[in-house]
Amino acid sequence: MLSFREKIKKFFGLQAKIEEAFFEDLADLLIEGDFGAAEAWQTVEELRGLCKKRKIAESGEARETLASLLAGKLLACGGSAAGGEFALPPGTLQIILLLGVNGVGKTTSAAKLASRFRERYGRKPILAAADTFRAAAIEQLKIHGERLGVRVVAHQRGGDPAAVIYDAIEAARAGGGDLIIADTAGRMHTKNALVEELKKIDRVVETKAADTGGCVKWLVLDATTGRNALAQAEVFHSAVKPDGVILTKYDSTARGGVVFSLAGTLSLPVIYICDGEKYEDIRPFDASRFAGEFTGLDYQAENGK
Repeated sequence: MLSFREKIKKFFGLQAKIEEAFFEDLADLLIEGDFGAAEAWQTVEELRGLCKKRKIAESGEARETLASLLAGKLLACGGSAAGGEFALPPGTLQIILLLGVNGVGKTTSAAKLASRFRERYGRKPILAAADTFRAAAIEQLKIHGERLGVRVVAHQRGGDPAAVIYDAIEAARAGGGDLIIADTAGRMHTKNALVEELKKIDRVVETKAADTGGCVKWLVLDATTGRNALAQAEVFHSAVKPDGVILTKYDSTARGGVVFSLAGTLSLPVIYICDGEKYEDIRPFDASRFAGEFTGLDYQAENGK
């Protein structure tokens, strides 16, 4: 069975010349790639207009035009043009809250970020086990901390997540770190409960770390869940307005079209993308590279992962 990337490469490879059916078939393929139907047709109409304006008649040039068009949509919401790293203000304490439902890879993403910022930029990360609803999440984060040699601040299961953040800030203030990466709860009884929990954390950050480099909220989404990832993003966006997305499990089984919906519908940029299980399998999101991969172009990032 062909992966989506193989299908789209085959689609453009079989059609040397552009005919009317080309655009209809392309819209169907984009929908299969986890575009919404309305977004797929809008994108195809934009491509049709560009092809007409530029007198493009061959599918190869149309594919390059599509890749450029899609990259532009990602850049319009703040996505990076060349895989630029998230800038950590020097000399200040930065706090990163990871949001998302259970099972999307929040805990592993926290460990990957800790490893990346320590190894590449010499930061001293502290992992905060603020998902106090699941004992397994706390233990998993502790295991990552032991493997990485990174301090983990944790309470007992059922404790107050905001208190975990408070203690992590205290530990940092005592000289233990300059970056806090918090794994937060993925399941709340209601959206209101989620909002109130994060409001408590916000109050702790505001009162306890007023002179920090800031606090960002990144939503972690599983790339293999397709349109369901957009549904999750809509709930979190409505409740707490995340600053960006970490896309996990981006491999040959992930079609990836939902990323364009995140940009177009919610103006949510992807900040990092994870494509493996190792700690180094995380890279800054590159709009051009992603759009190229999605359309089946052989794209190589100049700077690697």
